[in-house]
Amino acid sequence: MQRRHFLEGAGAALASLSSLSLGPAARAQEAARGAPDERPAFAPLAPLAPIRAQADRIIDVSVCTRPFRASGPRIEAQRLGRQTVIHNYGHGGSGWSLSWGSAHLAVQLALATRERQLAVIGCGAIGLTSARVAQRAGLRVRIYCRERPPEVRSSAATGVWSPDSRICTEDQATPVFRQQWEAMARYSFRRYQSLLGLPGEPVQWRDGYVLSDTPFGQPLPATATPEAHPEPDYPDLEALLGDLRPRSQPLTRKQHPFPVPHVRRYTQMVFNLASYSQLLMDEFMRDGGEIAQRELFSPREFAALKERTLINATGYGARALLGDESIIPVRGQTARLIPQPEVNYGLTYRGHNLSVVPRRDGILVQAQTDGDFGNADSTPDRAASDAAVMRLAALFAG
Repeated sequence: MQRRHFLEGAGAALASLSSLSLGPAARAQEAARGAPDERPAFAPLAPLAPIRAQADRIIDVSVCTRPFRASGPRIEAQRLGRQTVIHNYGHGGSGWSLSWGSAHLAVQLALATRERQLAVIGCGAIGLTSARVAQRAGLRVRIYCRERPPEVRSSAATGVWSPDSRICTEDQATPVFRQQWEAMARYSFRRYQSLLGLPGEPVQWRDGYVLSDTPFGQPLPATATPEAHPEPDYPDLEALLGDLRPRSQPLTRKQHPFPVPHVRRYTQMVFNLASYSQLLMDEFMRDGGEIAQRELFSPREFAALKERTLINATGYGARALLGDESIIPVRGQTARLIPQPEVNYGLTYRGHNLSVVPRRDGILVQAQTDGDFGNADSTPDRAASDAAVMRLAALFAG
């Protein structure tokens, strides 16, 4: 018997048993209370708490440089002298989202060398997850890094499930690539579901709202893009994961408080990066991991490491370390507002370069510009974040 049919049959059986167990007087009282469909409906959703969007509530402005590669992440083994280097970098804006899946692929390549000791170069999103997957596979792992969380670039990410964010160009999304991407995304998704409900809430599901001045079926007006670094077309890969996330729902004007004509509600996975990074670090050290503070400037320096198998998870740093000019920087800046625990929803305002992510360590307001692609400048632009917060404040005026 299928589970659905079993549950339906069980429900009917329980209903009949509950009525038979009542005596005549009790059944009369039950009837007097009315049929089940006359009972009060569920209470409506609670009103949304307003975001206190004020520039003087900004407590941090951070910039990260996403390592975009037109052909997608580099996950492959390379023989360098006596060592095998497994490259695992170039995930664009999908580093946290795909980290577990890409780490699984990289560690499989490391296990093929039959070495029991592994070096991981880099302590960001990809480095930490690669180290944890390797430990779970029985390897002894040492991380070599210049910085560790929260100083690493990936600590400045927005922290949302976005597995196809700037992952490759449309023309590079071959059937083989799509298959690998889907495998990585699904593997990562399953791993993240196992982290729900842990202390510190490293992973949460949050509702959010997409706001638009124009109907969602209409394209946004084209914006000016710098000629030196034109933004490429990206593939829509999340259609391959339609069974993993709830679909967005259109709302009527009475169902939301925002002063815009078109709104859809969605649900997304959010990473609270401070607690999540700490969880990864604690688990790594608990399982015998070691961290060596060391900056490497050339692959020739790998020979000085005692491990014969290495995973290179240096992200954007691989451009300088390896001279890999296929890595294109994509600048990303976020401002963090003072936390508001009552704000448990995200926002995206189409055409206004505004995105908001609710995290435990603060409300992240992302400031995007047309000049982000190809821009390696990591200097925070406070004025841009102030302007983004003011755009957000306009949604709550009055």
